[in-house]
Amino acid sequence: MFAPLDQLGRAEAVAARLVDAINLGLLADAEQLPSEAELAAQFGVATVTVREALVALRQQGLVETRRGRGGGSFVRAPRTPSPWQDRLRAVSLSDLRDVGDHYVAIAGAAARLAAERSSPEDVERLRLATEDLRTAYGAEAARAERHFHLEIAAAAQSPRLTHQEVQLQGEGGGLLWLPLGAEESHREAYAEHLAITEAIADADGALARSLTEEHILGALDRLAEAHLRLVTP
Repeated sequence: MFAPLDQLGRAEAVAARLVDAINLGLLADAEQLPSEAELAAQFGVATVTVREALVALRQQGLVETRRGRGGGSFVRAPRTPSPWQDRLRAVSLSDLRDVGDHYVAIAGAAARLAAERSSPEDVERLRLATEDLRTAYGAEAARAERHFHLEIAAAAQSPRLTHQEVQLQGEGGGLLWLPLGAEESHREAYAEHLAITEAIADADGALARSLTEEHILGALDRLAEAHLRLVTP
């Protein structure tokens, strides 16, 4: 999220990175952002660039700046989005399949590399992310799904794959993790997360990739079925 930008001095790029993080739930509502100096150092830009980006986010209502003791810049997450039924009804099956194909390629590769490169700390974060899904339902479960796959991408230690994961979730990959509400599918997803995490912990790249691909394809199948129920008279 705070990796240095390729092109320095671009307030728009800083703002876009922070907007993605807020929309994906990586930055929670009311969470305090690092200071301007800290953000500038992490992004690799000038402090004035970060200041301009925060102005843009304040104008969008995504950041609130408080003065005085205990002050700083705080996230204001968007209000409740439109119902998932509306989002799913608005896309076609071919669009869903296209998103799924892309997601399978990126997430599968990330899982394989995570099995080869992850540290014990990475595996522990994956286990914590898996437990988040066990106790989450509805929108929180969708957020836990996205968080889990972002942790896998981070464990792969490939900035390009991580960027692709974030981009996919922002552009449409998040559709795969809509809170469809079926308790049985939620239990299945939790069990699949456990299996993926253990494959990564065991450094079994082939199994980690296979399980991840099956996990995503299963989510895609459930999504397609829900889509057909919505659009069929």
